[in-house]
Amino acid sequence: MRPPFDDWFGDAAFDATYGYDEAALLRVGAPDEPPGFAEFWQGLYRRALTVDPAPVLSAPVLSPAQQSGCGMRVHEVEFSSLGGVRLGGWVVLPADDEVSQAVVVGHGYGGRAEPDLTVVPERAAAIFPVSRGLETHGVLPGIPSSSAEHVLHGIDSVDTYVHGGCAADLWCAASALLQLLPIRPEGLNYLGGSFGGGIGALALPWDPRFTAAALHVPSFGNHPLRLTLPCTGSGEAVRRYAQMNPHVAGVLRYFDAAVAARHLRIPAVLGPALWDPAVPPPGQFAVCNAVAAEKELFVFSAGHADYPGDAEELDRFHQLAHKLFQG
Repeated sequence: MRPPFDDWFGDAAFDATYGYDEAALLRVGAPDEPPGFAEFWQGLYRRALTVDPAPVLSAPVLSPAQQSGCGMRVHEVEFSSLGGVRLGGWVVLPADDEVSQAVVVGHGYGGRAEPDLTVVPERAAAIFPVSRGLETHGVLPGIPSSSAEHVLHGIDSVDTYVHGGCAADLWCAASALLQLLPIRPEGLNYLGGSFGGGIGALALPWDPRFTAAALHVPSFGNHPLRLTLPCTGSGEAVRRYAQMNPHVAGVLRYFDAAVAARHLRIPAVLGPALWDPAVPPPGQFAVCNAVAAEKELFVFSAGHADYPGDAEELDRFHQLAHKLFQG
């Protein structure tokens, strides 16, 4: 049954379904793959894998009482990524050090100020990295931290676009986490939404270390279509820039999360939304529809908005993700 969008979002500036119902969204495809797409991403991954992340953990940032209450230890972490940059984030470990799985947790385009302990599966070692240029632990000289500027950084060339570096940051975060663990767990999983969902879709197909994924309202899917859809998210800055600089469409072909999703070969839980003013739903579904691996689709009523039942939907999505991660 169609959610009551008019009741929930009656004061919205526009219809964030973009005229698509669920049946139409399930038919949205991915663009054609540009020449050398897989080779570009495989080469970037090989370069990132040569980086020694040299992770350094702080002392636990929770008190002993807080640690015992949540069953976890939380540390700040620093690690190195591609291009010699030093990034930060948090590592969460079981208080008793009994680790059964590892998880890399991506973030939205606002960056992150702290880890969300509610998304950490039981007995998981999790790293919450912050991508290059973004707040709070990824701020770097020369890379703007606001999403509208960050999304355009280096966009005039495939070799300089910041999203390639952001994908490398996930690979290097995984390397950092695995290096910190005395015994490598059987599962290395990924959980990310919005920016983190799109960058995850770009990064995961090329890294055989990952065993499962959960992507929530993934961005950067089907750029040719996205460039026709006004939105309130980072895609609007790209759409306007591309109107004045048409060559950018050729660069974006190599950073299309829907094209990359065709190469994903690990099981996934996918959570696109029917209504979303920040990341247009057709782009989200383009990513989810393109995934060729075993997948479970959990359709959210809306994304990037508050609505009745939103917490319950997100909780159910995370339950599905944790069940998948446990194998």
